[in-house]
Amino acid sequence: MRRMAGISIVVAVSMLMTVDVMASDQKGTPRSLAFKVKTLAGEEIGLDKYHGNVVLIVNVASECGLTPQYKQLQALHEKYAKDGLRILGFPCNQFGRQEPGSSEDIRTFCTANYGVTFDLFEKVDVNGEKASPLYRHLKKLNTGPKGSGEVGWNFEKFLIDRNGEVIARFDPRTKPDDPAIVGKIKAALAQKK
Repeated sequence: MRRMAGISIVVAVSMLMTVDVMASDQKGTPRSLAFKVKTLAGEEIGLDKYHGNVVLIVNVASECGLTPQYKQLQALHEKYAKDGLRILGFPCNQFGRQEPGSSEDIRTFCTANYGVTFDLFEKVDVNGEKASPLYRHLKKLNTGPKGSGEVGWNFEKFLIDRNGEVIARFDPRTKPDDPAIVGKIKAALAQKK
């Protein structure tokens, strides 16, 4: 019986290590960008395409009290994209079911109401058993000012520097144009690749 338990533990640890290696095994790709995701159009892409840029990852929703943050996210995109800022929006329906629509509904809403031109992806779960591998990774990191743990609500923000390191995590109520976020973005953009 002990031998079976020992084998089970070894197999489980091996499986976890395999998943971790698969996510970080892309040559030269930082761990935080070693994930595949799907665009709103359903096309699978690797986040490694953003390596060398400063990346702001945000879980978004169309029917949330914080939805007007789309306007500030778009303004950041327009101001800093030329310098290497990439904003990635991941719709999520886990908080109050505030993102019930299809990918097409999301695209139409964001374009019509906020003129969004930054990259949006298919709906994901950010917490729980079905959380996307990207969010499982991001939540483990003890990154200030918020720290590690579950995503609290829509519009939580993770900032990744040009080297692919997560350098900040901001609470949903911290607006994208808050000086704390803008200051971190500017400092990260000033870094050499």
